[in-house]
Amino acid sequence: MIRRTRSLLLALAAFAALTACGSDKQSGESMAAAPAPAQQSAPDAKAGSGKAQQPSDPAPVGRKLTRGAQLALTTPEVGRAVDRARQAAVSAGGYTGAERAETSTASLDLVVPADKLDSVLAELATFGQVVSRSQSAQDVTEQVVDVESRLATERKSVERVRALLDRATTISEITSLETELTKRESDLESLQTRHTQLAGSVATSKITLTVTTPPPAPPAKDSGFLPGLTTGWHAFLTFGSATLTALGAIAPFAALLAIPATALYWRLRRKSAAAKPTQHPATS
Repeated sequence: MIRRTRSLLLALAAFAALTACGSDKQSGESMAAAPAPAQQSAPDAKAGSGKAQQPSDPAPVGRKLTRGAQLALTTPEVGRAVDRARQAAVSAGGYTGAERAETSTASLDLVVPADKLDSVLAELATFGQVVSRSQSAQDVTEQVVDVESRLATERKSVERVRALLDRATTISEITSLETELTKRESDLESLQTRHTQLAGSVATSKITLTVTTPPPAPPAKDSGFLPGLTTGWHAFLTFGSATLTALGAIAPFAALLAIPATALYWRLRRKSAAAKPTQHPATS
C-alpha cells in the first residue's frame, strides 16, 4: 500500500514537471509564431503603397486589436441627437452603456462591433458640429496567443489529474488529488474568463459620445455717433463712481491725520514767530 502511494505521488510530481515544460514550450512556439502574419502582410502593404490607405481598415491581417473612440458634438437639439445615436448603435448590432444627461449636455457610451466602428463614427458625426474626434487602438495579439496556449495546457492538466483520481484507491491519494484538481480547475476558470474578456474587447469597440449645446453668439457691436456717445457717457459715470468711491475710502484716514497735522503746524508757526528779533524804528 505504501509503495502504491509513493508511486502515485511520484507520478503526480513527474506530471507537474512535464506540464510546466509543456507550457513553456507551447508559449515559446506561440510567441515565435505570432509575428508571422505581420511579416506575411508586409508585401501586401508594400504593393499598395501607391494607393491611399482606407480609414475603415479594422486591423492588419492576423493581429488582434482593441479599438475605441471619443467624439464630441455641438447641436441645439441635444435630446434628439442622443436618441439618434442610440438608434445608430442598435442598428449596427451594438448597444448603449453608461449615460449621463443634464440640461444642456449629455454623454453616453456606445458599444458596437469592431468592424462597424468607422461607419458608426461617420454617422454620428452628421448629428451635429464636430468639436473633437479621436481614436485609440491597442495590440493584444501576444496576450491572446499566450492565454490560448495556457488554456490548452491547463485543460490537458485537468484531464490528467482526473484520470489519476479515477485510479486512486486510498483516502490519502483521493484527498491529495482532489485538492490538486480543485486548484487546477480554478486556474482553468480564471484563464477562460480572461480569454472571454480579451475576445470581447477585440470583437467590440466603445465610443464615448459627448453632445452639448453650442455657446451663445456674442452680441453685435453698434457703431456711429450715438452709440459712441452712449459708451463715453457710461465710461464717464464709471470713472466718476470709482473716483467718489476712492475719496470716500480715504476720507476717514484724512480726518484722523488732520488733527495732529494741524497742531504741529501751529506749534511750528509760534516757534518761528518767537524766534524773530524785535525791530525798533530808527531815530534821527
